[in-house]
Amino acid sequence: MKKGVLLVNLGSPNSPTAKDVKPYLDEFLMDERVIDVNPILRNIVVRGIILNTRPKQSAEAYSKIWWEEGSPLIIISERFAEKVQKHTDLPVALGMRYGSMSIKEGLQELKAKGVDEVFLVPLYPHYAMSSYETVVVKAMEEQTEHFPEMRLTTLPAFYSNPDYISILSKSIAEGLKGFDYDHILFSYHGIPERHIKKSDPTKFHCQLNKECCSTNSVAHHTCYRHQCYDTTELIKKQLDLPEDKVSSSFQSRLGSDPWLQPFTDKEFERFPKEGIKNLAVITPAFVSDCLETLEEIAMEGKEQFQEAGGGDYIHIPCLNDREDWAELMAKWVNEWAEKDVLPEYNIS
Repeated sequence: MKKGVLLVNLGSPNSPTAKDVKPYLDEFLMDERVIDVNPILRNIVVRGIILNTRPKQSAEAYSKIWWEEGSPLIIISERFAEKVQKHTDLPVALGMRYGSMSIKEGLQELKAKGVDEVFLVPLYPHYAMSSYETVVVKAMEEQTEHFPEMRLTTLPAFYSNPDYISILSKSIAEGLKGFDYDHILFSYHGIPERHIKKSDPTKFHCQLNKECCSTNSVAHHTCYRHQCYDTTELIKKQLDLPEDKVSSSFQSRLGSDPWLQPFTDKEFERFPKEGIKNLAVITPAFVSDCLETLEEIAMEGKEQFQEAGGGDYIHIPCLNDREDWAELMAKWVNEWAEKDVLPEYNIS
């Protein structure tokens, strides 16, 4: 069997215009693992309400961060794939969960190169049904329907892999160099609380409190909340960060249902009132900078924080196409290809 690699990221509209943003948002929001409600209700909410106003607003946000070459997320992902390819003999393809650069096209590219055993890499450090899981399910659907001769092996969520934590910590340390911070905020993408309970295989462990996240359980394998907090703790330990100067929060909520808290935007408003004037923000739920990091955090977040009375503010970039990150991914790929082993990580 010939082996190959498919890297999969979120995706992007083709341009920062309402015309191109609308079909992208339609595909994204109609995903049953993103808005997990009755299909009829989802259709009414998305196509009857959200898509009548959101595309224009989102297009304006995309236009603020759009690069001359195109979508930052796409360009960064392409650069990353090219660097990974330099460190492995296996064919490396790139696909997106949403948008025109599809998972199906990525699998087709590998098939054309004779690949029949694919290492599927969802470019999400943490497990969530609306990110990691939907990539895996979509890839399996495409494989079953169009590439039945292919075999898929999936990279596990790597949020606590020691090598990954080491590289992420190094990146953060470089970003903090010379910055006299009062506080470091780890802002993770938010998800509805119900997603945590739906992903709990025990159906009783996840109570969305400190006790359940710190109590060892098989549920942690699919608990986004636990995994986010674990990432923060591991980096805090690696960099020996002061306990009272580090916290985690969740951004990008949608709708009125309960979402994971604390909310990042509320933290931006709260910090200055408590004497936090110099703030560093890290977005470890993403490996590539995108709308949610470049516009929501680096731009809007800074504005919210400073309007609330804050002072200096920095957003530390994602790993993007760092050479050491690409080398680590290639190491995982090569170990899978040569020894059929997957990266190790600790569940606690």
